[in-house]
Amino acid sequence: MQTVSDTPGSQEDGDIVQEIEAAGRKIAEAKAAIGEVIFGQEAVVDQTLITVLAGGHALLVGVPGLAKTLLVHTMGIVLGLDDKRVQFTPDLMPADILGSEVLEEGEGGKRSFRFIPGPVFCQLLMADEINRASPRTQSALLQAMQEHHVTIAGQRHELPRPFHVLATQNPLEQEGTYPLPEAQLDRFLMEIDVRYPDLEAERRMLLATTGTHEGVAKQVLTGDELKSLQRLVRRIPVGEQVVDTILELVRSARPHESKVQEVADHITWGPGPRASQALMLAVRVRALMDGRFSPSTEDVIALAEPILRHRMALNFAARAEGVTIAGVIDRLTQRLG
Repeated sequence: MQTVSDTPGSQEDGDIVQEIEAAGRKIAEAKAAIGEVIFGQEAVVDQTLITVLAGGHALLVGVPGLAKTLLVHTMGIVLGLDDKRVQFTPDLMPADILGSEVLEEGEGGKRSFRFIPGPVFCQLLMADEINRASPRTQSALLQAMQEHHVTIAGQRHELPRPFHVLATQNPLEQEGTYPLPEAQLDRFLMEIDVRYPDLEAERRMLLATTGTHEGVAKQVLTGDELKSLQRLVRRIPVGEQVVDTILELVRSARPHESKVQEVADHITWGPGPRASQALMLAVRVRALMDGRFSPSTEDVIALAEPILRHRMALNFAARAEGVTIAGVIDRLTQRLG
């Protein structure tokens, strides 16, 4: 099987096998630590971990009370990251996120500007209800998410590494919200659907959170170890068949290129190259989490919906007919099998 690999060679192959095995054990330990606090959201935890290990940002969509905030805080502890939370509201200003310069008077009456960093200067930022802020404030986060630095008064300020944004969005209560523009949605590696837990998970949650002892998260990784894992992800070999599958899937979701009539009829715009890049990284992480040395077509199919659905839009006729993005993606992945 041909593979895509940055540094082929027998010695390198032996080294990476050992690194993958060690990384798999460390990630399993991190998942177990998160599971001590978060119940019944295995898919959400997996997808969020995949996003962070791939070096990306995630948009968590779900109704209130599903532990989205707790998940982000718990991940910050387990991964050893400095986490902060910003509640997005209509009156939130860009300076409230990025920071601002203040004029100070020193000794002798000399005045100078001093930069006061905003909450974006952290390693894991929770942007709570991001769609409640104005487009101007949303766009202030755009440069930070993509470029990992911000510019204040013409001065560039680097953000800490690693840097990840985990934003939440409530699918209900649409009054007072500002839909995220396509350019910002594309910056999120995944859109993660946070659903209600099943009966058994909710029972465990009920007993664990209303007793005298609640689960406490413990640190498993450090920021430097997380960066090492992110570098390892990019070295995992990917078979040519998987690369072709990724390209076929993404290109088939574009209405002007797709050979699938349903896409041409129902989709007004489709995923760009960032979707291919996101899938390439995410399938590597999924293989790493499962202890495999290279991803498969099944990984592409499993991650297609959270990576593609926020990068596609239905036209008016499709919405009127009750067509869903999830349904279109499902039919596209069925063709890959």
